[in-house]
Amino acid sequence: MTTEAPLLTVVVPAYRSAPMLRACLAGINASELPRHQFEIVVVDDCSNDSTGDVAREFADTLLATIDGPRGPAAARNIGAIAAHGSIVVFIDSDVVVAPTTLSEFLHFFNQHSDFSAVFGAYDDAPRETGFISQYRNLLHRYVHLSHAGQATTFWAGCGAVRRAAFLAVDGFDEARYPRPQIEDIDLGYRLTAAGYRIMLDPELIGTHLKRWTLGGMLRTDLRDRAVPWMHLLMEQRAVGGSGALNVSRAEKLFTILAALAAISLVLTVWAREWLWLAVVSLAIIVVGNVKLLAWFRSVRGSWFALRVVPLRILFYLIGGAGAAWAIATYRFQPVRSTRTQLRASNRAADAR
Repeated sequence: MTTEAPLLTVVVPAYRSAPMLRACLAGINASELPRHQFEIVVVDDCSNDSTGDVAREFADTLLATIDGPRGPAAARNIGAIAAHGSIVVFIDSDVVVAPTTLSEFLHFFNQHSDFSAVFGAYDDAPRETGFISQYRNLLHRYVHLSHAGQATTFWAGCGAVRRAAFLAVDGFDEARYPRPQIEDIDLGYRLTAAGYRIMLDPELIGTHLKRWTLGGMLRTDLRDRAVPWMHLLMEQRAVGGSGALNVSRAEKLFTILAALAAISLVLTVWAREWLWLAVVSLAIIVVGNVKLLAWFRSVRGSWFALRVVPLRILFYLIGGAGAAWAIATYRFQPVRSTRTQLRASNRAADAR
């Protein structure tokens, strides 16, 4: 007697995330999709807490990295290699999917044979109530809502890909991205370059559990997004391009204006005439973000939207600093790996 293979394999990379992982896996198990149609593979990235114990309560398969932690890119590769389903769904350990999300993933692929990947968005009800956490998660949702449709990038927080396409492009680049960075964006670019199509559907939702701090947000935006993303765009000679979830011309202009405002404010120490240039530059940024601010006002009120303004200016300043640093250091970046990471991942995992 043979056992029918699952249609979906849900891969959850986990590192020291026991409390959030429990909620994540409980949410997956609460899916309206019949349980025999999907399997859960958790990859523990050498956690030193009870992450593995929590995973055993829910997962069909628990794997672990060896000589780690090695980062979510490596953990996801390990899970995808072990997958029995023809579709691999990646869910981060700090995301709780809606009961309908898995069935919607399956429905999408059944209805769109010409697409090889699809990803969703956070909902508008993040668990953490602090202002920075609310801002960060709601911003993510707004961006994905604004760019719904065919995409050139990918998001692994709540996204799915046909396993054959994933293996064809050799998965996530774990050599280049040994910690959470833009490994999913890079995967999306490579899938697109190989001729595979990707869809962004913001109705495929998950609730984010992560608590953001101002320092953590700035560090992530500079070190783990702005710099590596600029390196990636330079490598592709695509700095001038724009598209879904890419860096638009308007965003580039706002980044330049934020830098100009900062320089002008410094120059006011010697000549007050520079103040007008700073004021005009900042005013243009605010006007250019009116649509975003109006959306924040609609979901969280006027006071919330007002507090978003300095964060947007700070975002552009960080983006400019990151771009400058990336340009200055690009020549020192190692050549892209020879894409043997999937085989390396296969060797560097053990079952628990």
